[in-house]
Amino acid sequence: MKKFLQSYTILVKNTRIVQESPISKKIFDVAKLQSGYFTSKQAQKAGFDYYLQSYHVKTGNWERVVRGIYRLVDFSILENDQYVLWYLWSRDRNDQPQGVYSHETALSIYELSDVSPSKLHMTVPLSFRRNSKIPDILILHYDTVDEKDIEFMQGFAVTKPMRTILDLAKAEFVSRDILAQAITEGCQKGLLLRSKIQEIKELDFIKPWIRHLFKTNNNE
Repeated sequence: MKKFLQSYTILVKNTRIVQESPISKKIFDVAKLQSGYFTSKQAQKAGFDYYLQSYHVKTGNWERVVRGIYRLVDFSILENDQYVLWYLWSRDRNDQPQGVYSHETALSIYELSDVSPSKLHMTVPLSFRRNSKIPDILILHYDTVDEKDIEFMQGFAVTKPMRTILDLAKAEFVSRDILAQAITEGCQKGLLLRSKIQEIKELDFIKPWIRHLFKTNNNE
């Protein structure tokens, strides 16, 4: 990374120009907030046109991970980096990510219950469309998620614990034991409070045993 920040090479009309690069720092500042990842449009805003993007891939400074998404190769790969990658994948034409991790994946992120999904569950807007095949690692749920139900973490978004529990309760994707464990642990950790539970109108439509768990397991 130090080498990349110190200098970079531009090939212009067969002339090699080596110089200090303020735009290198710009893309680094973007990438460090996204586990080393960045989009093509983010690179453009930092001063890298398509030619330079291709150049840095060829010289090994960048890795093209999926279409339109790169990674600075000197960043260490961590377990949770995949959340950032596929969050960026969900971006719209304005380069704004649309997906929010939800359901079993949200439980895993909050470490509520022993659930360990093999795929990533993501909720996207009803209007969300892709011309290409949806990556096998993703399971998309089409729904509207209010901003008040979203937790923004470093590099990605996830549904808040209450919204996550309600989504799973409605969809019945996990066993009763997993959902009961998630509710109990969420209350023990202070992530599900009685004051918030009473605000959820959907509780009237949830099965009695789930409503009972919400009301008997809390920190208040």
